[in-house]
Amino acid sequence: MRQATIYYKDLLAGILTETDEGEYVFQYNNKYIETHPKEFLTFAMPVNDKPYTDKRLFPFFEGLIPEGWLLDIAPKIGKSNKTTAWGYYSPVVKTASEQ
Repeated sequence: MRQATIYYKDLLAGILTETDEGEYVFQYNNKYIETHPKEFLTFAMPVNDKPYTDKRLFPFFEGLIPEGWLLDIAPKIGKSNKTTAWGYYSPVVKTASEQ
C-alpha cells in the first residue's frame, strides 16, 4: 500500500491511497470537510465524508502526470517507477510516510 497526502493550496485536503490490490482510494480529511465543504479538488469528487474508490487512478490525478519531454525526464530526476501511474508521482510528491 502506498499513500500520498493531497493539499489544496496550503490545506491538507485528504489522502490518496493505492492499495496492495491495485485499487485507488481518495478520502477527504475530516478537518478539511468541516472547514472547506465547498472547496473540492474536482467537480467529479465533491467534498464529502465517503471515500472515493476506483480500479484505476482517478482522472484528476492522472491528469497531473507529466507528458511529452517531462515524462521522459521524470525517471532521471527522481525514483520514478514507470510500471504504474502512481510511479510517475514518486519524483515529484512526498508520500504520507515521508511527511
